[in-house]
Amino acid sequence: MPLALLALAVGAFGIGTTEFVIMGLLPEIAADYGVTIPTAGLLVTGYALGVVLGAPLLTVLGNKVSRKRMLMLLMGLFVLGNLASALAPNFGMMLTGRVIASLAHGSFFGIGSVVAAELVAPDKKAGAIATMFTGLTVANIVGVPLGTFIGQAVGWRTTFAIVAALGVVGLLGIVRLVPATPRPEGARLRGELKAFRNPQVLLAMAMTVLGFGGVFAAITYIAPMMTHAAGYSDGAVTWLLVLFGVGMFLGNLLGGRYADRALMPLLYATLGGLAIVLALFTVTAHDKVLAAITVLLVGALGFATVPPLQKRVLDQAHGAPTLASAVNIGAFNLGNALAAWLGGIVITAGLGYTSPNWVGAALAAAALGLAFWSAALERRAPAKDSDGAADEAGAGAVEAVTVTASAAPVHH
Repeated sequence: MPLALLALAVGAFGIGTTEFVIMGLLPEIAADYGVTIPTAGLLVTGYALGVVLGAPLLTVLGNKVSRKRMLMLLMGLFVLGNLASALAPNFGMMLTGRVIASLAHGSFFGIGSVVAAELVAPDKKAGAIATMFTGLTVANIVGVPLGTFIGQAVGWRTTFAIVAALGVVGLLGIVRLVPATPRPEGARLRGELKAFRNPQVLLAMAMTVLGFGGVFAAITYIAPMMTHAAGYSDGAVTWLLVLFGVGMFLGNLLGGRYADRALMPLLYATLGGLAIVLALFTVTAHDKVLAAITVLLVGALGFATVPPLQKRVLDQAHGAPTLASAVNIGAFNLGNALAAWLGGIVITAGLGYTSPNWVGAALAAAALGLAFWSAALERRAPAKDSDGAADEAGAGAVEAVTVTASAAPVHH
C-alpha cells in the first residue's frame, strides 16, 4: 500500500478521535459551562448534522481545486475547529468549534476515498479504503479512551488541543506524501449530481443510513445499558468502548479484505449478522461476559459494512464519484443521528435501556432487505439490456462494470 494512505489514515485518526471522544467528556464540559447533560449532548448532534451538511457543500466547492489541495484545506479547517473548541469561552463558541471541525469530516473521507482508490489497482480499491478507515477504527481503540483519560485528569480543553495537533500532523503528511493530481477534467456539479439519478447509488446510501444506524442505536446508550442492565461500574464503560473499537478495527479489516472479492455476499452476511446480534443484545445485555462479547460483535459486524458500502457507491457513481462518496459519509452520520433519536424515544416510552437494541435490529434488517432489492435490480438489468430495453439502473450497472474493467485505478 502506498505511503500516502498513511497520511490519510493519520487524518482519519484525528477525525475519529474528535468525533467520539466528546461522549466521554460530556459531564466535564457540562459542568464547566453550567449546562445540563442533554444540552451538552447538542455537541454530539451538532457535529453529526455538520457532517451531513458539510459533506456535499465542501465537496462541490472542492471541484474547483485539486483533490490534494482540498484535503489540505479540509485538515486546516479541522485544526481550526478543534482549536476553537479548546479555547471556547462559552458553550455557544464550543458548539461553533464542533460544527467547524465537523464540516471537514464528510468531505475528507469522501475525497480521501476517491484518492485512496486511485492510488492502487482496481482489485485493491476496497483494501485501500479500509486502510484509510483504519485510522478511524484505531481512534476508537487508542485515541478516544486516551483522550477521555486526559480530559478527565488534566482538563477537556487539553484533549481538544492535542486533537488539533494531530490534525497538523495529518496536514503535513498530506503535503509530503499524497501525490499532486490535477483537478479532475470535466468535474462539474451537474455531472456529479447525475450520479444520484442511479437507483443503485440511492439504495447504497439508504443501506448506509439504516445499517450503521443499527449500530448507533445500541452504542449511543451503551453507558446506561451496561451499568443498569449488565451491572458494570461507570468506570468499566471506558474499556467496553475500547472493546467496541477493537471490533470496529477487525470489521474494517474483514470488509476491506472481502469487499473486492464478493461485495454483495459480504453485505448479506454482515447486515444479517448485525440484525441477529442486536436482537440478541436485549438478552445478552443482562450478563457481563455475554454483553462484552456482544459489544465486540456489534463493532465488528457494523464496521465490516463500511468498505463495501463505500465501494458500492464509488462503483455505481462511476465518472462522478466524489460528491456521491462524500454524501455517503454524511449518510453514516445521518444514520447515527436517526438511530440515537429513535433509541431515545423507546427509552422515554418506558421500554428500558435495552430497548434501543430492538430499534437497531429493525434498522439492520431493513438495510438487509435493501441489499437484496439492489441485487435483484442488478440481476434483472443485464437481461433487459440484452433485449435492448435496459432500464436506467441496469444501464448504470453495466457501464460501471465496463469502466471498472478498462479504466485506471480508482479508490475510496
